[in-house]
Amino acid sequence: MPDRSVMSKLWGVSLLWGGNYVASAYLLRDFSPILLSFSRLVVMSLFLISVALINKSMRRPTKREWLLLLLAGISGTLINQLFYFTGLKHSTAGNAALIVALSPIMTMLLSRIFLKEAITWLKSAGSVTALAGVVCIVLYGGKSIGISIGDINLLIATLGLSVSLLFIRQLTIGMSSYEITIYATVIGTILMTPAVGFEALAGQSHGSHHLLQWLLLIGVAVIGQGVTGFWWNRGIAVVGPSVSAMFMNIPPFVAIIVSHFVLGDAVRAAQVGGGVLILAGVAIANFKPRAQASNSSSREAVSISQAD
Repeated sequence: MPDRSVMSKLWGVSLLWGGNYVASAYLLRDFSPILLSFSRLVVMSLFLISVALINKSMRRPTKREWLLLLLAGISGTLINQLFYFTGLKHSTAGNAALIVALSPIMTMLLSRIFLKEAITWLKSAGSVTALAGVVCIVLYGGKSIGISIGDINLLIATLGLSVSLLFIRQLTIGMSSYEITIYATVIGTILMTPAVGFEALAGQSHGSHHLLQWLLLIGVAVIGQGVTGFWWNRGIAVVGPSVSAMFMNIPPFVAIIVSHFVLGDAVRAAQVGGGVLILAGVAIANFKPRAQASNSSSREAVSISQAD
């Protein structure tokens, strides 16, 4: 039987990651998108650096690893965070959570295109099912029928995250998920600096003047992103990726329910139906016979920006 504390932490990760979407949407009422993204990344980077200094377990990457970390930081942090918060400003927490849930399918398709990985009929069926769900959400999941600029930005953010996972896959050959998370997050934060400066020069930057808002921001960055990232990787190491992956079906629906009661967002049939299709598609695409699942149980996953 899996360690109860580990399973409890995986439940905590699911609930906190689902709540993160709502917290981000709430904070966007008082923060401009890029300033909010940058502030959260700064807090998270400081937290991760502190953990690294305390544990003294970091090693210096090779030149090739530095390049891969830079590419992962650009795609998985800079592009992902810029488009995520800009998109969320014009969409809903529920839509954001559901669209980000498409990431495994995007990663699989990118692996096929760039890495020439084979796609089984199950993966093809899962991809079609999940994409049908995205169409439902993008076209019918908003306040009116049509494509929302917010949802388009969220799709670009998810694409950035998916691209970063290709680089991370190469990095895991010689680096731990712990090291990759810290380096890629810090690099992405540094790269975000010009963007937040440009937002300020354009007169579009603004932040909250309330202490509670800043405390919420810090809590989301440290607990909702930093601590949960370590819990997630620990869970994968103990119970395996197949069991851990089941908990990723929970955050989108947590976001929909919590945003309804906290933010007053309507729960639409297209959201629920599209969400079911996306999660079903991901489950179908990732289905493996028991023999294959046991062989992959030792693989470690990396959490960089799931946790939006």
